[in-house]
Amino acid sequence: MIDISIPGREMKLELQNLVLDLNGTLTVDGTLIAGVGARIDMLKENLQIYLLTSDTLGCGAMVAKELGISIFKVGHTNGGADKLDFLNTIGAEASTVIGNGFNDRLVLEHAALSIAVIGAEGSCAQALQKADIVVNNILDALDLLLYPMRIVATLRD
Repeated sequence: MIDISIPGREMKLELQNLVLDLNGTLTVDGTLIAGVGARIDMLKENLQIYLLTSDTLGCGAMVAKELGISIFKVGHTNGGADKLDFLNTIGAEASTVIGNGFNDRLVLEHAALSIAVIGAEGSCAQALQKADIVVNNILDALDLLLYPMRIVATLRD
């Protein structure tokens, strides 16, 4: 678990889960971004990590296996609703979500902490609007969780 108190906002996060999007978030054109694996290994000590994807490029199972995390495929249509159903099942109030796409907008809106990644593939404007924090790349997003005072500095009143 990662505990974070946000001064001035009466906000206390007790994060138990990390929900990750695949394409454009963890990968670029289906290739895992260098440095992601080491950070995921460190985060596994404190969080249960899940990969949610419609698996557009067919690399989801390989990436999940390489990272040693669970994968859940969502529909090619209505994937956003599928992701939200999954988030509600594991507990939105105890979850961080990192994503970049239109089908991430609902989980970004409902998670206890949401981080949108712009990255090489860009980000959907609706996803950016629903996120608590926006970063340039997945490494910065994962580092926020590894160094939670960065989250405090960004979200404090």
